[in-house]
Amino acid sequence: MTAPLRIAIAGLGTVGGSTAHILKARAAELGERAGRPLALVMVSARDRRKPRAADLSDVPWTDDPLALARGDADVVVELIGGEDGIARRLAETALAAGKHVVTANKALLANHGAHLAQLAEKHGAVLRFEAAVAGGIPIVRSLREGLIAFGVEAVRGILNGTCNYILTQMEATGRSFAEVLAEAQNMGYAEADPSLDIEGGDTAHKLAILSSLAFGTEPSLAGMPVQGISHITPEDIGFAREFGCRIKLLGVARRAGEGVDQRVHPAMVRLGTPLADVEGAFNAVVADAGEAGPYFFEGRGAGAAPTASAVVADLVDIARGGRGPAFGRPAILLKPANAAPAAARLCAYYLRFDVLDVPGVLAEIARHLADWDVSIESMIQRGRSPGEPVAIVMITHECPEAKLARALKTIAASDKVLSAPCMIPMESG
Repeated sequence: MTAPLRIAIAGLGTVGGSTAHILKARAAELGERAGRPLALVMVSARDRRKPRAADLSDVPWTDDPLALARGDADVVVELIGGEDGIARRLAETALAAGKHVVTANKALLANHGAHLAQLAEKHGAVLRFEAAVAGGIPIVRSLREGLIAFGVEAVRGILNGTCNYILTQMEATGRSFAEVLAEAQNMGYAEADPSLDIEGGDTAHKLAILSSLAFGTEPSLAGMPVQGISHITPEDIGFAREFGCRIKLLGVARRAGEGVDQRVHPAMVRLGTPLADVEGAFNAVVADAGEAGPYFFEGRGAGAAPTASAVVADLVDIARGGRGPAFGRPAILLKPANAAPAAARLCAYYLRFDVLDVPGVLAEIARHLADWDVSIESMIQRGRSPGEPVAIVMITHECPEAKLARALKTIAASDKVLSAPCMIPMESG
């Protein structure tokens, strides 16, 4: 009989508990799929008394996560979280001992992925992380193994379910960002401290991993502009609908000359396109695979079952003998993630100016835009009473981001402009 794949799990929270439950409850079918049994041989978590999703009374327990790397497990599943500290030490110790590592830790991979990949290859181990990006959506395996014939030109995705839920609810109800965020926290869609989600950090971690898989670069956050959604208003969402768009928080990475343009920002996406139609807490990714065409992936991007499903898929792959470099290329061949020059960034933009409704204000804005070669495709202006605040909203033609930024800086200095202009890029969906 083929020897079992011996598995140790560090972290028994939502995902870890669900992974343990699947390994025990579906042991027979998973063994058939893998061609060998999958045996849970040790677990580690801080509180032994806390109720768990699985009955672990027959599984050895340790309070020291590093003991998993010193034990007899073949694979260590790291589900502790955090980019440094015990999670990093556990992954490094396990790989240095020649043990395979499966993780859902996007922050760890975005900051130390190249180093961990080198360590895995040096010691003949496998590093896998399907669960780190977009929950149960098999986007990591698709970029690493499936869409390789013609290369990938761009990856665009809704990678944070919390932000997508908030924007969906703001559109559906007309409520403010703060109101919907509070509701999301009460429902468990948002953390008590939601800053990593709503300010774009979580999306940035995931985008760094997708960029590495798509373009052969080291995962890196350096030089990546990141903007969240806390400044988006119900008015912006309403104007987006009038222009035939929806606002989505996107992670976007594309080839640009000798570099890679990586950015996280709210974007205007045309109605009727795949990304525009993704609602609620779902995630979605579009990969532009050259001559093979665009591919669209959608599904639940978080939660116990989808994320644990991805962890178990990696374990079955390892049990079958799956090998190969973590990011699709030998770690030594991963290139620095050089940021594309600002001049290479061309796109159309949504602009909103909150101004005093006085004669000449529109002409002044148009003149400053023209001075920097920014032309207007369409516009909405609704006056109220003379001298009161009013919004001027427009869509530009494609223009260099740097020139538009200079124009907006000049416009913001006007005594007729009441607040910093809102700028949202247009993105294909």
